[in-house]
Amino acid sequence: MAKKDFYDILGVNRDASDEEIKKAYRKLAMKYHPDRNPDSKEAEDKFKEGKEAYEILSDDQKRAAYDQYGHAGVDQQAGMGGGGGGGFGDFADIFGDIFGGGGGSSRGGRSNVYRGADLRYNMEITLEDAARGVEKQIKIPSHDECDVCHGSGAKPGTEATTCHTCGGHGQVRVSQGFFSVQQTCPTCHGSGKYIPDPCRNCKGTGRVQTHKTLAVKIPAGVDEGDRIRLSGEGEAGVNGGPPGDLYVVIHVKEHAVFNREGNDLHCEMPISFSCAALGGEIEIPTLSGKARITIPAETQTGQVFRLRSKGIKGVRSAMTGDLMCHVVVETPVKLTARQKELLKEFEEISQGDSDKHNPRAKSFMDKVKDFFAT
Repeated sequence: MAKKDFYDILGVNRDASDEEIKKAYRKLAMKYHPDRNPDSKEAEDKFKEGKEAYEILSDDQKRAAYDQYGHAGVDQQAGMGGGGGGGFGDFADIFGDIFGGGGGSSRGGRSNVYRGADLRYNMEITLEDAARGVEKQIKIPSHDECDVCHGSGAKPGTEATTCHTCGGHGQVRVSQGFFSVQQTCPTCHGSGKYIPDPCRNCKGTGRVQTHKTLAVKIPAGVDEGDRIRLSGEGEAGVNGGPPGDLYVVIHVKEHAVFNREGNDLHCEMPISFSCAALGGEIEIPTLSGKARITIPAETQTGQVFRLRSKGIKGVRSAMTGDLMCHVVVETPVKLTARQKELLKEFEEISQGDSDKHNPRAKSFMDKVKDFFAT
């Protein structure tokens, strides 16, 4: 049986935020946890599905792989993750992270080391840059260790003390009905320490906001919405924790000539009435320069001419796309008296055998006659 969509399992949209995903999982877990439904196989299965979905969608890297490749992109990573693992964990384990426990939790105690937050940077590039690849310099906000207190958060000459609320654990246990959950300590915010005299430079955080410049290599073939991960370039970790990652999200500017569909490019090329009727050769633009195509006689509006390998080679593609040129026959405007005279003469001559010269018009009129005859 095909696996269900993870977003459908949690009941969220595909663009749901991390907080929305977390709330949806909390609601599902509270409803279907086996401790609350001891004799229900259906509840157990739904809990397993929800746990697996949350483990994938709450991880940016796994979520990106799932969004792009579906279950095939995460089956290797997920293993038996949410569905077949041994045991379900108690309520405190399940909801500790959801209520703010963060990434430093472990059984038997809490670590006060936290991984830094991931950052997102929206980058706008041209279609040409997307096709050929480019290197861009970006400037992003960053948090570095305070050079006054050297990351302690305490005013020089003083030091932090053990938090009196949580006893240095960074977590407090709060009763909610018949079970209890762990939450981040509201006094020390998970650090386990209390700073009576904060550093004035960093206001007790141990970090100061700065800006850093990064070089981002955009590979050839990227498309709208693609993400580039820069490992370790996110927010700095807390208390020596590892930094987060920076995700550069690509947005391709609208092009004046071309529209991209997959790896193919499309463009409209107007041609004159005489060229369409008699045939000829026209010059068309491509991303790599110019090309010439032959227009056969009696070409109609909407006819498409394909130029092989004149499109874009995608990041994960072995072949280069094509350029599709859509012909539009242009009706002449601002005619001179002589031009009007010639066209009237042409029309009079054509009327003598209109069925031969205008087969589409004849076919249409035949269909109209059949329609009214029924």
